[in-house]
Amino acid sequence: MKQVRYGLIGTGMMGVEHLRNLEITPGAVVTAIADPVATSLGWAREALGERAADVRAFADGAALARSGLVDAVIVASPNHTHRAVLEPLFDADVAILCEKPLATTIADARWIVERAARSSRPFWTAMEYRYMPPASELIAQVHAGRIGRLQMLSIREHRFPFLDKVGDWNRFSRNTGGTMVEKCCHFFDLMHLIVGAEAVRVYCSGGMDVNHLDERYGGARPDIIDNSYTIVDFANGVRAMLDLSMFAEGAANQEEITAVGDAARIDVTIPDSVLTFSPRTGFGAPKRIERRVVPVDPAALAAGSHHGSTFYQHQKFIAAVRGEGPVEVTAHDGLMAVAIGTAAEISAREKRVVELAELGFE
Repeated sequence: MKQVRYGLIGTGMMGVEHLRNLEITPGAVVTAIADPVATSLGWAREALGERAADVRAFADGAALARSGLVDAVIVASPNHTHRAVLEPLFDADVAILCEKPLATTIADARWIVERAARSSRPFWTAMEYRYMPPASELIAQVHAGRIGRLQMLSIREHRFPFLDKVGDWNRFSRNTGGTMVEKCCHFFDLMHLIVGAEAVRVYCSGGMDVNHLDERYGGARPDIIDNSYTIVDFANGVRAMLDLSMFAEGAANQEEITAVGDAARIDVTIPDSVLTFSPRTGFGAPKRIERRVVPVDPAALAAGSHHGSTFYQHQKFIAAVRGEGPVEVTAHDGLMAVAIGTAAEISAREKRVVELAELGFE
């Protein structure tokens, strides 16, 4: 199997998760890491263990890009740095997996789409929630027509507050794009993929009501949404809804996805990994509910905190790098998730419906 040399830019929590998943990806070898923060580089070396001696460390991504040591680069640096980090990588002509969100602004995301289109190497936006095995199974069954014609899609994430990050960068929308971009781009990407059409309008009611209220950084108060309801209308008539709470870590499941068609309904819960299929029966008729557990590779579960999805994503990405499979999550997919998230941020702030046409999407 052809070996692929990997570089990693950004060695914080998500960067370390990538390292752990590359360790169990056949043919992947990490040859370079980059981060301006010594503590973060230390986390990477700890994750690499004995292999750290063979991995060259750089203070910035540009130096890594010039090194000639890598075939593919993972960008896991803070959201607002993505465009600047990507510039020398595009010039180096390496394969790129860029963490979500693609960028914090639509303008930067469009620039990335344009540069990726001119590159001869694969560019992949890291929307790993697609690859959670229960979500993947739901997507496959909806696309196969098992529920008939999809009409309604709902996603719930009830989870823990944002974690502490180096320099507390994730406490401010100017660095993250806002919660609806930073966190919820995953779910807007799932909507876009499952529905198979473009979003046309967004309404979001949300606010910062519980978390971070007493925190101050350089005298500034955090400004990130911690709960919201978002409704997205799609061009094909399907409606989708996201229910987000970031102060509900005690919930039995962190994610719940429900797709309802004109013939049946399908649900998945994560981390229970249970898929439930409920066909229509007619009023008063006995229900015919099917439930089963969707298996997840134990090694994939142990290597990260995203229900195995980072591992499965890496198997697809390395195939694309080798020319053995397609890029499944394009820069354009990343752009559309940023666009819906940006519309949701505007909607929550201005308390109005936002048309995607306002943002330049016809």
